Amino acid sequence: MARDNLSDILAFLAVAQERSFTRAAARLGVSQSALSHTVRGLEGRMGVRLLTRTTRSVSPTEAGERLMQTVGPKLEEIEADITAVRDLGDRPIGTIRITAIDHVVDAVIWPRLAPVLEQYPDVRVEISADYRMVDIAAERYDIGVRYGDQVQQDMVAVKLTDDVRMTIVGAPRYFESHPAPETVADLLRHNCVSLRLSSSGGIYAWELRDGDRNVEVRVSGQLIFNGAYQMLNAALSGYGLAFLPHEMTQPHVESGRLRNVMEDCCPSFPGLHAYYPSHRNSSRAMRLVVDAIRFKR
Repeated sequence: MARDNLSDILAFLAVAQERSFTRAAARLGVSQSALSHTVRGLEGRMGVRLLTRTTRSVSPTEAGERLMQTVGPKLEEIEADITAVRDLGDRPIGTIRITAIDHVVDAVIWPRLAPVLEQYPDVRVEISADYRMVDIAAERYDIGVRYGDQVQQDMVAVKLTDDVRMTIVGAPRYFESHPAPETVADLLRHNCVSLRLSSSGGIYAWELRDGDRNVEVRVSGQLIFNGAYQMLNAALSGYGLAFLPHEMTQPHVESGRLRNVMEDCCPSFPGLHAYYPSHRNSSRAMRLVVDAIRFKR
């Protein structure tokens, strides 16, 4: 195949990995129509359909899957070799893609990363806030950040925080008309702000301690969000109880805008970790970012 087609193959791989022309176009920095035209041109020259397109989804055909499995890894090796050559220069260079939960981006990653990026303008970072458990290899992320018990064992894991303590909080306004809950059973009679999980579409069950037992409590209430900041704002406005990390709620508890309840029932989760496949730690830019966000006492 002509060398001119390499860029078209990279475009196809982006669509196949993202399962979306929209997301792939955003990732590549091109328009959706231009990307569609590129892939159709590649299919025409190869004489085979590579993608199955419907109004709701995009997926590789058998031929497309074969191209992904055979050519994709080889292009990744070439990309790694090019990165290694770049690293022979004076300064780190390259783009590092990170996936993390929204409040972790604001509270952990960005405060640690910002001072470093100012010193290294050739290092670019793309951060995606997402509650899904992302397959970072399939979706071409360099680093994932999740709680320690969510990290797969075949990944390199770097500790970012101590264990994360959870809290149940409500605003003084809410407690003016609702007695503070004292037991797990009491929560079922309260208006609780819930989180919808983007990975499964289900409602997150609060993971609590009931005496010596760990229990999952399926609370209900007037409001459901898919992000922690929206839940926090609802609790601050007096619309119900929210189950959130201590670092998010503590400033508001100290200011009197929120009140902790049922502290003995709230667990701690294993600390946040950055994780990545071992071969990803090959570039200076990657090592720079990992070292910047790692846990330091």
